[in-house]
Amino acid sequence: MSEEKEKKDEEVKKDTSEEKEKAPEKDKTSDEKKEDKASEEKTDKEDKKPDKKKDKKKEDPRDEKIKSLQDQVLRQMAEFDNFRKRTEKEKSSMYDAGASDVIAKVLPVIDNFERGLADVKEDTEDAFQKGMLAIYKQLLHGLDELGVKEIEAEGKKFDPNFHNAVMHVDDADKGEQEVVEVLQKGYTYHDKVVRYAMVKVAN
Repeated sequence: MSEEKEKKDEEVKKDTSEEKEKAPEKDKTSDEKKEDKASEEKTDKEDKKPDKKKDKKKEDPRDEKIKSLQDQVLRQMAEFDNFRKRTEKEKSSMYDAGASDVIAKVLPVIDNFERGLADVKEDTEDAFQKGMLAIYKQLLHGLDELGVKEIEAEGKKFDPNFHNAVMHVDDADKGEQEVVEVLQKGYTYHDKVVRYAMVKVAN
């Protein structure tokens, strides 16, 4: 009996020691499983996260291209607008310069008409004189429509921007630097002087 009891005790001890040896292994396996599971979840999350760097790399070239094209278009539009304005200004200035030259050539003809018609009355019955007066008035009317204006001088204060003083007189009845006589009429074209008025100035 004692021998059988001893055998049973040894078997129980053996089983207990085996269970103890296996228990850590089970625990270790459980921990490892937890770690593996956590690692897998982390990997899944990382995989699910959008790769911003890759997206950014893919979008940047297109955005830069769009910005570059927009800048080019804006520059070209600005250059074209400047070119258009400059061209219009050049055309206008060329036209004005050409018209001013023609008007300057016509003014001596006006002077000669005025000298020739100085003693002719408006109500003259002479056919030739009537014809000359009609031509003179028609010429003045045409110049007026073009924007040619006579510079006001007599009785006005001398203005170097419009008057050319060639004579000076002392006259107590006249104001200081007053234009007392116009020796040659002056004209402007679109507010620009074509010919200065040649005047006599008092005081």
